[in-house]
Amino acid sequence: MAEREGALILTAQDDPLPKAIELIEGLGLPGGLLPLEDVVECGYVEQTGFVWITQKHKNGHYFKKASRQVAYAEKITCTLQKNRLKNVTGVKAKELLIWVPVNEIAVDEPPSSKIHFKSLAGITRTFPVDAFARGE
Repeated sequence: MAEREGALILTAQDDPLPKAIELIEGLGLPGGLLPLEDVVECGYVEQTGFVWITQKHKNGHYFKKASRQVAYAEKITCTLQKNRLKNVTGVKAKELLIWVPVNEIAVDEPPSSKIHFKSLAGITRTFPVDAFARGE
């Protein structure tokens, strides 16, 4: 796969989730964005910012402080930039009675303690960054 060329790839033996969280936090995003389980592979292409994370199975998480249910597919991909995840795939948030794919996640710069979630459908939601801190 061309998008994986030059990637740092971590597998289950390497315990890839902590490295993925460290990478995300290092670029200004909250570490609790990815409450994933049984991660089998994580890859990062530094030149392009392309990231993928593969889990054994789909899972979901309820963010109490944001009052939002989020579903994570077996494979999640995005382009990582400072304070932003773009072209996100594999993440959906429940909005009223439907699941809406999340396409972009951004933290204000300079940090205002607000995080924004955007979908291709034009739906944007803003929450406090601490609603997505690790352990929430």
